[in-house]
Amino acid sequence: MIEIQYSLIIEATEEPDYFGFYSPDLEGFTGIGHSIEDCLYQAKWGMIEYINLLKAQSLPIPPVNKNPKIIIQNEQPPKTALSDFPKVNTSMASG
Repeated sequence: MIEIQYSLIIEATEEPDYFGFYSPDLEGFTGIGHSIEDCLYQAKWGMIEYINLLKAQSLPIPPVNKNPKIIIQNEQPPKTALSDFPKVNTSMASG
């Protein structure tokens, strides 16, 4: 059993030995690893340290996820503010 208290998303990049990870449950928590196993290790201990830092700074602690999930996926392109808008055809028909 993998013991983490928050969900984790690990993303494979184009580089075969470079993975990024973040937790959708912990805003601002991110990291990198050289393998999926490395990401799991880094995330497990990083989440503990992250929560300790939030406590030390008297910041709100997100509730523990009773059913945390680990998702491994390909890297998602960053979303921009304009990506939410429908594409508009700007070419003009000549008549």
